[in-house]
Amino acid sequence: MRTLFIAVSLFSIATIFALMSVYPTAVWYFILVIPLIGLGIYDMLQKKHAILRNFPLLGHFRYLLEAIRPEIYQYFIESDTEGKPFNRLQRSVVYQRAKKVRDTVPFGTQRDVYAVGYEWINHSIVPIHVEPEALRINVGGADCKQPYSASLFNISAMSFGSLSRNAVEALNKGAKLGNFAHNTGEGGISDYHLQGGDLIWQIGTGYFGCRQADGTFDPARYADQTANPNVKMIELKLSQGAKPGHGGILPAAKLTPEIAAIRGVPLGKDVLSPPGHSAFSTPIELLEFIAKLRDLSGGKPVGFKLCLGKPREFIAICKAMVKTGIKPDFIAVDGGEGGTGAAPLEFSNHIGSPLIDGLILVDNALRGFSLREDIRVFASGKITTGFQMLKRLALGADICYSARGMMMALGCIQALKCNSNHCPVGVATQKNHLVAGLVPSNKAVRVANFHYEMIESLAEMMGAMAISSAADLQPWHILRRTAPNQIQNYAEIHLRLEDGQLLNGGEAPFLQRAVEAATAESFGIA
Repeated sequence: MRTLFIAVSLFSIATIFALMSVYPTAVWYFILVIPLIGLGIYDMLQKKHAILRNFPLLGHFRYLLEAIRPEIYQYFIESDTEGKPFNRLQRSVVYQRAKKVRDTVPFGTQRDVYAVGYEWINHSIVPIHVEPEALRINVGGADCKQPYSASLFNISAMSFGSLSRNAVEALNKGAKLGNFAHNTGEGGISDYHLQGGDLIWQIGTGYFGCRQADGTFDPARYADQTANPNVKMIELKLSQGAKPGHGGILPAAKLTPEIAAIRGVPLGKDVLSPPGHSAFSTPIELLEFIAKLRDLSGGKPVGFKLCLGKPREFIAICKAMVKTGIKPDFIAVDGGEGGTGAAPLEFSNHIGSPLIDGLILVDNALRGFSLREDIRVFASGKITTGFQMLKRLALGADICYSARGMMMALGCIQALKCNSNHCPVGVATQKNHLVAGLVPSNKAVRVANFHYEMIESLAEMMGAMAISSAADLQPWHILRRTAPNQIQNYAEIHLRLEDGQLLNGGEAPFLQRAVEAATAESFGIA
């Protein structure tokens, strides 16, 4: 191809000279040809890209097509049910509900209802009406002085930095309009979070917003932040589903002076949260730290978030609760399928329990140690429809979180550029010209609409089942085709422990090794 390029270049130059003898204005063709020839010569001389050295000029088309491949695939090739992480049907229902336009579907389901893995609920011949406004639940145990009445559907953790200022502002204003909670993410509380919406302040391993100069926890700054009346609950992040055991990543390209000041970090390099916490190292110390956070906040609900890893370690926390009598007000379970702005491929694809598995184990462990009644369980991971929400509530959750669903309500088009700072709709970028395209006052209404429609959908489905309270949803309400000729409910697929079953030497075959190996004094093996 290099020989062909040289031949074509020489032929083009000769042709232009020949034309100039007849048409002097042909000299203007050089304006087009010379830069292309120059680029081709550069391609042959450079040493970084073999494609360009071997295919000067033509090689650039490969990089162009590669750059727009996701858009071509999403818009012209994939079917309504093929897209990842969210298919077109899932994205469309969020957009429709956020805009309050028609969200019904014609001509029947596109799902193969006889395929293994298909799930459904059974309705009642005598359905009832369920008021969406009644679907709330109190969060706060015996040691909590300021319990919070929470919606069953809230905004999951997304930091200012990962999201733009306009996106954060729109989310918080939407939370205010819809009377639900907005998790700040681990990046600290910014002015954009303080638009009147209820906040769940998340504290990660970097202790952003309550951090001393050496990166350790600062009790005074923490107390000052939690005194804000907008802060309704505090969530201590142990791990997140997209990159459990890794720590948060904010690329340097998205770190502005404003974000650096809020987080208390230097400019010019990636902000990497430590993989683990420095404030505690054992299950008992974790619970003592939670008690300290609750006391310093004036008695607001405090819980922790984790993507389930080793079952033994969560059992150790349960044993520490029994031993010390200290209990978190809530536990948020994130799934290994969770989203993030930036994660190593291996962590995103292969580390951490999927949400359903983690949720069922956490619910069972709490039941087994007679702790479940005192602790609310949150579920976070790919929730964009009423059925997905109902399923998680039936399998052990009290409350649901959504991050990517709320991003789509803001206008996210799943461009998959969250980690590049080039989000085309201004959601996950700090570039001012892109952020300007997202108007908070408009998108806040869409966030509130999406929340309302999700709760409305849940209420309608519960009504069809003749169930008036989310607390009455049980695993046996969700049916799954587990083989071409076999249907099981989740109570048959996953055993549920009885209250107190793991106390006083009780047994549970699927948890027995973890129970025997766990100790309240250490996250290691007893």
